[in-house]
Amino acid sequence: MSLMSAMYDGISGLTAHSQAMSVVGNNLANSSTMGFKRTTTQFEDFFYQNVTTGSTFGQVGLGTDIASLYGDFSQGAFQSTGNATDLAISGSGFFMVNNPNSGSTYYTRAGNFEFNKNGYLVDPNGYVVQGWKAYTDTTSGSVTNVGALGDIHLTSFQISPSATTKLRMVTNLNKSATESTTDATDPYFALFKTWDGQSDPALSDTSYSYQSTLKVYDKAGAAHDVTVYYDKVSNASGDNIWEYVVASDPTEDGRTINGVKTSSTSAAGLLMMGTLTFDSTGSLKNMSAFTLNSNASGNLKSLTNWTPANFSSDGYPVFTANFVAASNASVTTASNASSIKLDLGIHSSSRYGGWTSSVTDASMVGTNAGSLPQITTAKIDDTTTTAYSSSFSIVDESQDGYASGYLQSVKVTSDGVVTGVYSNNQTKNLFVVGLANFTNLQGLQREGSNLFSKTSESGDPRIGTANSTGLGSIASGELEQSNVDTATEMVNMISYQRGFQANSKVISTVDQMLTEVIQLKR
Repeated sequence: MSLMSAMYDGISGLTAHSQAMSVVGNNLANSSTMGFKRTTTQFEDFFYQNVTTGSTFGQVGLGTDIASLYGDFSQGAFQSTGNATDLAISGSGFFMVNNPNSGSTYYTRAGNFEFNKNGYLVDPNGYVVQGWKAYTDTTSGSVTNVGALGDIHLTSFQISPSATTKLRMVTNLNKSATESTTDATDPYFALFKTWDGQSDPALSDTSYSYQSTLKVYDKAGAAHDVTVYYDKVSNASGDNIWEYVVASDPTEDGRTINGVKTSSTSAAGLLMMGTLTFDSTGSLKNMSAFTLNSNASGNLKSLTNWTPANFSSDGYPVFTANFVAASNASVTTASNASSIKLDLGIHSSSRYGGWTSSVTDASMVGTNAGSLPQITTAKIDDTTTTAYSSSFSIVDESQDGYASGYLQSVKVTSDGVVTGVYSNNQTKNLFVVGLANFTNLQGLQREGSNLFSKTSESGDPRIGTANSTGLGSIASGELEQSNVDTATEMVNMISYQRGFQANSKVISTVDQMLTEVIQLKR
C-alpha cells in the first residue's frame, strides 16, 4: 500500500461527510416546510485491497462512500389553521395533484389547498387535487365515490330547490280542552265543514282548539304556509277523539279536480282532514285521514268527495297541494303529483299501509266512531302526538323541502368527503378526496415544491379513499408540519463535522509523511 492510498481514503471521507452535511443542511433548511420528510444518510465502507501478511490473509480498506439516503416518512405534527380546505393526513398516504399543463400526477403530504377562481381545488403550484364525485345514499346516508378519478372542480355554486315530501307535526293536545265546533250529523268532521275557502279567514279563531303552522316548499323553491288545525270531539261515544284539518292559503291552492279549480270553491286550501284516537291516558292509538277523490264532482266540500287517503311506501298517509298548478298533479294518484307525507307520530308498519274500515267516503262515518278508518298494523313512534292533561305544546315539527341556495363554505370529513354548506341551511356532499400509497416509499423521487413522483422503484400507486385499504384519515383545518427534529440534526451535524475534521487530518498527516519521503534524497 502507498501513502497515496491513505490520501485517497481521507478524500473519500471528506466527500462522504460533505454529502452527509448537505443532507443535514437540507433537513434543517426545511424544518418549517409543511409536509416535508427528512432524509437520513447511511455510510458504507468502500472496496478493499488484499495484502500479503505472511501466513494470514489481510485486507486494507480504501475509504468510505454514501450507501443510501433514506427518506423518513414518519408522521409530522399538525398545526391548526382554521381553513377548511387545509388538509392533513393522519397515517399512511399522499394527496394526488395533477399538473394541468403537462398532465403529470404528483404526490404530496402538504395539504395547503384552496379553490381558485375557476372552481378547482389546487395547491400553491396551481396543480389540481384529485378525487371523485360523491354519491349519497338517501336511505342510509352513506357516501361513496362515483365515476373516474379526476379533478376536484366546482362547476356550480348553487343548490337546486327541493319540494317538500314529508311534513312532521308532533304536539300535545290538552285533554281538558273543550270542543269549539260541533256538528250533530258529522261530529268527526265539524271543523272540516266549517272551513270556507272563499272567506277570509277560511276558519275563524273560535272554530278550533289549537293550530300549528309550518312552511313547506314547492318544486320551484317557493315557501307556503301549511297549518294543522285541531279540535276535540266531545260527543265521541266516550272515546278520546280529536278532529284535525291540514290546510294551506286558499289563494295558493293550484289543484284542478275534473276541470274544476279548487281555488274557486269553498274547499280551496283543504288538503287533508281526519281524526286522532287516544286512549284514556292520552296516548295515541290510531288515526284516520281523508283527501279529495280524483273523481270528485259537484260540491268539493261534500263528504262524499273525500275518501281514505293513500299511503306512502313507508306507511304514512299522503296529501297533494300542487302549489305550482302543474297539470295532472292535483291528486296523489296523478302521474305528476308531488305528494306530502303527514307524520303525526304514527304510521303503518307495512309498506303502503291500509285501512281497517270498508268506508269508501267520509259521509259513511256519521256519528259512529267505529266506522272511522284506522291504520292497519299501526306503529306508534317514540315521539308522537299525545293528549295529556297539560297545556298545548309543539313537541317536534319539521319538513324536508328547501328553497334554492348559494354555496357559502365547505367542510371536509375525516373520510375526505367535501361537503358544501349553502345559504338555505342545506348541505350537499360534493366530492371525495383521493389518496395514494406505495409499496416502496424509498423509491419515490423528490421533485421539490413538496412533491414526489413515482418511479419504477416505487411501483404504481394504490389509490383509495381515507380510512380504507390501509390509508390514513384526513383532518380538515390542519396542516402537517415537517418531521425534522432540530436537536437530532444538530447532533448529526457535529458528528459529520468531526468526521470531516478527522479525515482532513489524515490528509494533512499523509502530506507531512510524503514531505519526509521527498526530503530523503537530500
